[in-house]
Amino acid sequence: MGHKLLLVEDDEATAAYIVKGMTEEGFTVDRAGNGRDGFFLASDGSYDAVILDRMIPGMDGMAVLQALRAARIETPVIILSALGSPEDRVSGLTGGSDDYLVKPFAFAELLARVRLLVRSRGTGVAIVTKLSCDDLEMELLSRKVHRGDRPIELQPREFRLLEYFLRHIDQVVTRTMLLEGVWDYHFDPGTNVIDVHISRLRRKIDDGSERPLLHTVRGSGYRLGLGA
Repeated sequence: MGHKLLLVEDDEATAAYIVKGMTEEGFTVDRAGNGRDGFFLASDGSYDAVILDRMIPGMDGMAVLQALRAARIETPVIILSALGSPEDRVSGLTGGSDDYLVKPFAFAELLARVRLLVRSRGTGVAIVTKLSCDDLEMELLSRKVHRGDRPIELQPREFRLLEYFLRHIDQVVTRTMLLEGVWDYHFDPGTNVIDVHISRLRRKIDDGSERPLLHTVRGSGYRLGLGA
C-alpha cells in the first residue's frame, strides 16, 4: 500500500509538478491551496507526511505547523520555502518541522527527503541529519560539506553522490548501484557520466589530504573509507 501525502501549496504550477512526480512514485497525494484547508486536512493525523509551503494564504506555513504541533499532531512535516538563510532554516526546524527544503529544488531531492521521513516514522528510527567519514562531514539540512576546517562546495548531483557513499561507508559501491541510487537510471546509458562525477568529487574531497577517502576498486566499483 502506498504512502499518503498532503501537499499544502498555493502555486498551481509547483503543486502540479509535485503531485505528478509523487503520484508516479506510488504516493497518494491530497492537495490544499491555503493554510486553513491544509490544517483542516492534516489535523486528522491520517497522512504519512506533509509537504508544507511556508508562504501560503489563509494561515502561513509556520502558523499551520504550530497549530498542528499544539494539537499533538506528530505527522512529519517538510517545509518548502524560498527563504533560505540559516536563520530561516533554524526557525523552521525549531518551529516543529522535521525537514526544510529551499526553493527552487530538484524533485529527486524532495522525493529522497520525503521517503526518509516516511521510513523514519514507520520504524521509529531517529532522522539522521549528519553523515561523516573520518574528518569529512555532511550536514543534510543545511546542505553543507566540509573536511576538517575546509568547506567543500558541491553541485547538487555531487552532493547526492557523496551522500550515497556516506550511507555506504566501507562498502564496494558498483556502477549499477550508483546509476539507480543517484541518477534514478535502471539501465546503463553507456556513458562515462559516473567516472566524470567521481573524478570531480575525488578532487574536491581528497586533494591536499594525506588520508584519501574515495577509492577505485578495480573491476568492481568504488569505496568511501580510510585505507586503499
